[in-house]
Amino acid sequence: MKALLIVMAAAEISVGFGLIAAPSTVATLLLGSPLETAVAIAVARVAGFALLALGVTCWQARVDTLSVATRGFVRAMLVYNAGVFALLVYGALGGELRSFALWPVAIAHAGLAVWCVASLAGKTSPR
Repeated sequence: MKALLIVMAAAEISVGFGLIAAPSTVATLLLGSPLETAVAIAVARVAGFALLALGVTCWQARVDTLSVATRGFVRAMLVYNAGVFALLVYGALGGELRSFALWPVAIAHAGLAVWCVASLAGKTSPR
């Protein structure tokens, strides 16, 4: 589970900083369309700070992988990764989202979701 948390920390912190610093560029790379309004840019930056918070939490959780809190957090990250995967696939299949990075990012989220399940199934938390 430690490796999973480190990988998720790196990914979420990187994308979080990207969305904070250059939200339209990140949106174009990941989703195929720039952000064109001040509201869209503000929402993307809020998402960036949320991803940054998730990344920091992943980084901190890596030191205590058997705690109930960490296992709960990995369950939350499972929901997040599965949800992002579903959202990206839905957008891609509906033709609304087009980007060279879309499918690799979707597959990465699917892989992280599977890794979350495997990590949760692999160890039991102490009671």
